[in-house]
Amino acid sequence: MNRIGKVSRKTKETSISVEVNIDGKGQYKIDTGIGFLDHMLEQLSKHSLIDLKVKAKGDTHIDLHHTTEDTGIAIGEALKKALKDFKGIKRYAHAMIPMDETLTRVAIDVSNRPYLIWKVKLKVERLGEMDTELFKEWFQAFSQSAGITLHMENIYGDNSHHIIESCYKALARSLRIALEIDPRNKKSIPSTKGSL
Repeated sequence: MNRIGKVSRKTKETSISVEVNIDGKGQYKIDTGIGFLDHMLEQLSKHSLIDLKVKAKGDTHIDLHHTTEDTGIAIGEALKKALKDFKGIKRYAHAMIPMDETLTRVAIDVSNRPYLIWKVKLKVERLGEMDTELFKEWFQAFSQSAGITLHMENIYGDNSHHIIESCYKALARSLRIALEIDPRNKKSIPSTKGSL
């Protein structure tokens, strides 16, 4: 199967190119210019088995908001492009991911009905060079542009790095399941409406 999506996004604030291969092996080449975001996107690729290439340049001399948000938009758009008509996917998935003292759960519906529920509280204002409020912006941008309903809840945890990393890993594991082709339903769109 050839489910590959490529997106180039240029604005006055950012220039981003993304390539995703849903049926990959979790290989990645990521350079956003933001070290912590690169680390999270590597987790997303590795644990979803989606091959991910991201090259981003942004106005990071102002702050990291535009690059973070636009990277989420571009990855979501590339994923949606790779899905084409959503035919054969399992559509729904969830995951609970522990990371040391932290436990996070994610549930998704790959339905072309974007929505984000964000129940994540972080105890610090920055991780590396990133303002922690930017993580919600990334997940919002990703879910909107990918057309995914995304419920994300950190059940408990103390370390903000562990909390955010468990969020990306839980999304990754959920995507891995939801985007798999259902062997019993390969040629059908998983909706009574006949389209997503």
